[in-house]
Amino acid sequence: MKILVTVKEVAEVDDEFEISGLDIAEGSLDYDLNEWDDYAVEEAVQISEEMDDVEVVTVTIGPERAEETVRMALAKGADRAIRVWDDSLDEVQFLDVSTKADIIAAVAEEEAPDLVLSGVQAGDDSNGATGVALADRLGFEWAAVVNQLDLDADAGQAAVHRELEGGIEELTDVELPAVLTIQTGINEPRYASLRGIRQAQRKPLDAKTLDDVGLDESVADSAVERTSMYEPESESDAVVWEGSAEETATELAAFLRDKGVVEG
Repeated sequence: MKILVTVKEVAEVDDEFEISGLDIAEGSLDYDLNEWDDYAVEEAVQISEEMDDVEVVTVTIGPERAEETVRMALAKGADRAIRVWDDSLDEVQFLDVSTKADIIAAVAEEEAPDLVLSGVQAGDDSNGATGVALADRLGFEWAAVVNQLDLDADAGQAAVHRELEGGIEELTDVELPAVLTIQTGINEPRYASLRGIRQAQRKPLDAKTLDDVGLDESVADSAVERTSMYEPESESDAVVWEGSAEETATELAAFLRDKGVVEG
């Protein structure tokens, strides 16, 4: 059985940051593995530990810098990784959902996975649509916002619990191959051990171009254009009180009275 896990290197912004052109200045950014993808990796690794003959492959879209993040997924138990990037993508303003789904689908068609796991959303752009768009490209069944997964490989299906609005959960069966978007809380992601980090350096990480996966630069064509980037002005300043609960409660009550929120 093969499980393909989509992973993304996401940008984390400092509290104080600078804007450069149509983006946040590189010096104001740190990079890490997307939180939701961390849960997807853990779910795949747990399946591989519980079942025989399971290969976990991660796929990411990103420049060479992203390999450090990808190695973290390998250190946590993934078997090998694929990174797709191309010089032509360096000039692209940003990659929209359609482009990401097309690129990952091209890799999935080569890998022929039985199951694809993707984080519900990414911590930077929060689109929450790539996994479902990928399922559409592949013609796979899918389930979104999965917070419990029971896999029956022999029967070729998965029983999944989906988190819906209002605290409601849906239980449904999904036929394999399928794409599942994984919600945080489905498991407890492990820390990468020192041994795992060392082993990750020896695991295969295959860097591919668009041509390698049968695509060209036109895949990044998008109807969406970023026209400006700015920090919105704050309508009011935040007030922060320090001290014990009793002290801050008194100060808060006085503040609310001054603002007319409560009567004196």
